[in-house]
Amino acid sequence: MARVVDDADEQLTGPVLVVGAGLLGTSVGLALRRAGHEVLLTDVVEHNVTIAAGVGAGRPLTHDDTPRLVVVAVPPDHLGPEIIRALQAFPSAVVTDVGSVKSAPLVEVRAKASEEELGRYAGGHPMAGSERSGPFAASASLFDGRPWAVVPHAGAAEASVARVRALVRACGATPVALTPDEHDAAVARTSHVPHLLAALVAGRLVDAPAAQLVLSGQGLRDVTRIAGGDPGLWRQIVSANAAAIGALLGEVRADLDRLTDAVRAGRGDEVARLLDRGVAGTAAIPGKHGGPARADALVYVAVPDHPGELARLLGDAGTIGVNVEDLRIDHDPARPVGLVELTVAEHRADYLVDALEERGWTAHR
Repeated sequence: MARVVDDADEQLTGPVLVVGAGLLGTSVGLALRRAGHEVLLTDVVEHNVTIAAGVGAGRPLTHDDTPRLVVVAVPPDHLGPEIIRALQAFPSAVVTDVGSVKSAPLVEVRAKASEEELGRYAGGHPMAGSERSGPFAASASLFDGRPWAVVPHAGAAEASVARVRALVRACGATPVALTPDEHDAAVARTSHVPHLLAALVAGRLVDAPAAQLVLSGQGLRDVTRIAGGDPGLWRQIVSANAAAIGALLGEVRADLDRLTDAVRAGRGDEVARLLDRGVAGTAAIPGKHGGPARADALVYVAVPDHPGELARLLGDAGTIGVNVEDLRIDHDPARPVGLVELTVAEHRADYLVDALEERGWTAHR
């Protein structure tokens, strides 16, 4: 069972080596440099190290460096070999990784690492990322406030796990304890299967007539956004977590078969039951700061497509005294305006609409 870890850990000290200067690796470097830590960088693509160092994520590794912690940030197919290489190359360092699958790489590590080396390894996985890739897409704030799974195996030393938790906190994230099997089942449900379903929906657009695509709205963009991720990376993720993903896809297929039959037969009550289950599922997603989901409302505001207008809207909302929990922008293809969707507390929505209209905005719920 997932557990947020809030006990005091050791402070992160000594150089941290990041192996792999892509999106996640460079972001780890930037976050650690922001916190004042020394960061070393290496990558099989030397140009990535040059870019990552250029944006301030650290400096290239030299033969004289002795890291105390190694963060392996490479694609899933290479996780096991790189973890083993780090354990053997740096015998005084704790090794962790940021891979999205934990059980399969652990099998590889166990097959080749000694008991002592296994004690220095504790897996990890930050629940943060982007459909973009590479060091230029990295950000020091990528992990701020995000959950970061700390996934030790049975033979991991507690001191090693504590150092990984210190890394997580230094990057601005919240450590969450999971076993490897728990982690892989969780990410299959919350990340891997949703990505595959988004890809299937987006695939239906490839041959769509242009006249139909004109009607694309924010809902379609929301559902398909993550489908823009690197297919090569996702092939590796799916292969590494095939058992957990396959089981969930079987459940989705059963639901889709029921939905298809109900739609074709005009059984509205059965369609409604499936839709109701979807509503219940959205309510189950943790709310702000990991707390319980709360009642929010959407307020829609027409915003002219001119510089400074969005800032003016948010400034007015702040002056009114209503906190904006989230926002999205849907551009109107027929007019030079955007429809800004503000997420606010349910009990403040009507007040915000009235107050914005008094300031000249066109707003509605």
